[in-house]
Amino acid sequence: MSREDLIDSARRWRDRDPDPETCAEVDALIAAGDLAGLEDRFGSALAFGTAGLRGVLGAGPNRMNRAVVIRATAALAKVLLETVPGAAAQGVVVGFDGRRGSAEFGRDVAEVLAGAGIRALCLPPRSPTPLCAYAVRALGAAAGVMVTASHNPPEYNGYKVYSARGSQIVSPFDELVARAMQEIGDARAVPRDAGEKVVVLDAAIEDRYLAEVARVATCRPATDDLEIVYTPLHGVGARLALRALAQAGFSRVTIVPEQAEPDGRFPTVSFPNPEEPGAMDLALALGDARAADIVIANDPDADRLAAAVRDADGALAMLTGNELGVLLGHHLLTTAPGGADRLVVTTIVSSPLLGGIARDLGVQYAETLTGFKWIADRAIALEEERGLRFVFGYEEALGYCCGTVCRDKDGVSGAAVLAQLAARAKAEGTTVRGRLEQIVRRHGLYRSAQKSLWMRGPDGPAKMKQTLAALRAGVPERIGALRVVTRLDYLAQERTDLGGTTSAIPLPRSNVLAFELEGGGRVTVRPSGTEPKVKTYYDLRVDVAPGAPIAEATAEGDRRLAELQAAFMALPAWSL
Repeated sequence: MSREDLIDSARRWRDRDPDPETCAEVDALIAAGDLAGLEDRFGSALAFGTAGLRGVLGAGPNRMNRAVVIRATAALAKVLLETVPGAAAQGVVVGFDGRRGSAEFGRDVAEVLAGAGIRALCLPPRSPTPLCAYAVRALGAAAGVMVTASHNPPEYNGYKVYSARGSQIVSPFDELVARAMQEIGDARAVPRDAGEKVVVLDAAIEDRYLAEVARVATCRPATDDLEIVYTPLHGVGARLALRALAQAGFSRVTIVPEQAEPDGRFPTVSFPNPEEPGAMDLALALGDARAADIVIANDPDADRLAAAVRDADGALAMLTGNELGVLLGHHLLTTAPGGADRLVVTTIVSSPLLGGIARDLGVQYAETLTGFKWIADRAIALEEERGLRFVFGYEEALGYCCGTVCRDKDGVSGAAVLAQLAARAKAEGTTVRGRLEQIVRRHGLYRSAQKSLWMRGPDGPAKMKQTLAALRAGVPERIGALRVVTRLDYLAQERTDLGGTTSAIPLPRSNVLAFELEGGGRVTVRPSGTEPKVKTYYDLRVDVAPGAPIAEATAEGDRRLAELQAAFMALPAWSL
């Protein structure tokens, strides 16, 4: 795009932008001659996908701003009215978290929906994402919109869309909205209505949600002396998470005071994701000061769950996403009513251990593509097609769904179930780590790791595609010391074994490759759906002799895992 075209594009946007703040940002960039800044904002646009939009706040189509939110909502309204009978009367649930711009975006969403003749069912201010997912089904709404950027850095915000099933939208609905959005130019010309079609819901919807959480967290604690430290990481989880813990029987809960209230600046953390280094420092310090049995964290919109528990020497240490998923899944399967119709679901990049537990306990197991929209989609399909009863689903990126309270990851119900698990372990004279050791001794020890390679810059997307293409073209016979026994190409939907025999993979097409290794190992690689990076995942099964120390087997597994990771990253495809 030439300099003149770029400036003309920016000016046209400014003239259609209803927000004085982002208009001023455009004027400042033009006055400063900041062509790089203009190109970054106006040279491309945020793509509507992965259940909606997410990006850095600022002016232009490649940023999250009021004009983008208004256009997206107008497009959503158009598609709903054309494809969902009764959508106007059913309404759309609207929620927003505590991030910068969320309240303004939430108001825009509600008034644009109302302007299109659709009832906007607005959740109480600064609500967690799971409440939105729950409310869609509970209220019989046609869809839901949650304004949130989840665990992204402070400069981000986002726009997440749920279908009438209460699950994240999938194709082709997202494609219809994306196309409709391209037809809407002037955000200021979109009709709005702040009248009676904007319905503000009271706290009763929270009470209904918590009653459903109580039905999942049914096992009353066997001990009432569990010491819990909780942090919402400056997010919106505390209001419901503390109530969920209290109704589950836990009274000794201390919240991290510096992180208790929603604050979109996230002043005590550089990256409000409990997986990131430093994010849990205040919570862990308070956990030590309180001699806590467990530290529980939600991310800023409370759809994710993280935890630290005491290790063998008594120190607090974080559980990995896979460890937490295995613990929660095993707990729900061994404490809830039995039956072979029970179903657990995880993703192709999560630990294979949940599958082993399901097999040993005689319950149904399924894997899906990465992303909770696929977990929910697969669970609903198996419920409808085979009459199965969904119990638990998880992805290793700290996303857990306990039962059918909502059809998305839910850190609030997960916190209540986790606390009950910890209390039961304590009453039986062990710890959460001890419970995990019992599980792996019976069902198998797997070690897992992940490594991401950032590919930033304008050539990043092309480089990501090039890398995956090179891995497809040069299938390795071995990765390090381990022989490749099967290649799974989820883009071609083909599984190919050593003899060249292929079979279909019954999942949607996705740009993912996996290599199954002798001995039960696996390497998986995929581009991120929201960030400019390629993610690699590694899993190894480790044999544990009866009575042998778990720590020794774990150390050996981690050594082999590091060798596998180094060998995979040494393949020629990564040096292109």
